[in-house]
Amino acid sequence: QVQLVESGGGLVQPGGSLRLSCAASGSIANIYTMGWYRQAPGKQRELVADITSGGSTNYAGSVKGQFTISRDNAKNTVYLQMTSLKPEDTAVYYCNAYIRVVAGSRLDYWGQGTQVTVSS
Repeated sequence: QVQLVESGGGLVQPGGSLRLSCAASGSIANIYTMGWYRQAPGKQRELVADITSGGSTNYAGSVKGQFTISRDNAKNTVYLQMTSLKPEDTAVYYCNAYIRVVAGSRLDYWGQGTQVTVSS
């Protein structure tokens, strides 16, 4: 059993910053790519950023230069530092990880989501 637990969401004013965290736990043998997705009301879930176990990163064009993804492999944790937040960044943010469990299978896992609201 694997769990992804997110934290750090909330209400922030435009121009503010937030840092999201996502910790993976359970019968984990190896974590490959970890990432963040978001889903705004009435829209499809979209990739925000992801990062490989080696530290290579990939960002959606809309957040390049604004958000920074990082990870701590020793803690099985991925972070998303969000700066200069805009109302259009309002969404539920989901953590995702591609994991090989101790039993051998490789699966995509998702967190429960954390709400980020940017509003004055």
